Formats: sequence, C-alpha cells, structure tokens
Amino acid sequence: MQRREFCQWFGVGCLASYFPIALAACSPNEPTSTTAQNSSATPRSDGFTSVGAVSQLDSGEGQILNKQAAKQPVLVVRSPEDSKKLLAVNPTCPHKQCTVAWQGDIKSFVCPCHNSRFAADGKVTNGPATQPLPKYEAKIEGNAVLVKVS
Repeated sequence: MQRREFCQWFGVGCLASYFPIALAACSPNEPTSTTAQNSSATPRSDGFTSVGAVSQLDSGEGQILNKQAAKQPVLVVRSPEDSKKLLAVNPTCPHKQCTVAWQGDIKSFVCPCHNSRFAADGKVTNGPATQPLPKYEAKIEGNAVLVKVS
C-alpha cells in the first residue's frame, strides 16, 4: 500500500467514524424525566391537568411544573397560610414578560428584571408592574399536583 492510498483510506475512516455522532445529533431528543414523559397529559373531565408531583414542592420554593402539560407555564407553591393548599400562577410578569420567582422568606413572587413584587394570590404589591399574575385553581390528589388552566 502506498502512502497516497493509505491517506485516502485513513480519511474515509475518519469521516465514517463521525457518522454516528452526526446521526445522533440529528435525531429527536428522548424525554428523560418523569415530568417530560407526562408532557402529553391532557386535561381530565373536570378540567384539571397533572403538572407534577408533590415531592417537587417539598423544598419550600415554588416550582415551574410541566409547561407542556398545562400548555403554558405554571408556577406552583404551597400556601404560606396552609401547607396543604396550593397556589398556582402564570409566572410571566405582565410588565416585561420576565419569569418571576417565589421567595418564601418574604412570601412573594418577585420579578428579577425590575423587582416587581406580587402577593401569594398574584396581586401586585410593588411596581412597576400594574397587572396581577393570572391565577389558576390547584389541588393535591395523592402525590399529584393538579392545576386547572382556564
């Protein structure tokens, strides 16, 4: 085998070794979490949709649960007054469309973009936002967090 022939075969071998990587990069992503696997959840006859598990809320922080199941983002927190009750809001700030976060120490939703604050029920407590966060009905059944997005 001559040097030129060897270099040609070596080049073909290198290109062939990248084929599986290119094939994997072009294939659709597979869901890896339970939440992602439930993303095709449809509303039940009573209008509630499962958006996650109660264990996701046990950290004391709010959790944005399964956006795909609810067809829009849902931020669910335990009620500061009664930990057996849930509060659910759309976490998109009406002022600049940033995603608010729950701050349990002050019992408020806070926008990281401009520091607007919202009470646990979604009402504005500190501007510049002037409209409340949309609220959703939420409840716990077994280990499931259910939200009714109207």
